[in-house]
Amino acid sequence: MGRTMFIVVSDDNKVISEAKELGARSESSVEVYSPEEWDRLLDSRPFVSQLKVMDSKESSGAKILPFPGARTRNYDNKKRVHTMNELESIAIENAIKEYNGNLTEAAKALSIGRATLYRKVKQYGIDTSRGRRKKAA
Repeated sequence: MGRTMFIVVSDDNKVISEAKELGARSESSVEVYSPEEWDRLLDSRPFVSQLKVMDSKESSGAKILPFPGARTRNYDNKKRVHTMNELESIAIENAIKEYNGNLTEAAKALSIGRATLYRKVKQYGIDTSRGRRKKAA
């Protein structure tokens, strides 16, 4: 099984420090990029193809889920900062949608236990039925 890696995109030293501490506690590697560096990396073809390889079916369980707001590459400091709970809730909703309401697969993608996911779904009041796509009759 591969080692967990966190990618942190931030200019905030406190966020970076907390992410590194979390990585050390969970024995995960942490890579830190400024928003500008991240933009340059996303524009780099070798980096993008490396991400695609990490997300391929042959990977050892690695999943790349879109981070909230990842499609908008506008780093406007005037936007409201989200709390960690809000970001966690959004990430859980994205994973549930990505896996069509399958909470076991969503938990695996988020690298958390199934029971933890169920508890957080209840804690945040997330409607899991919205993630299930209806099959055409």
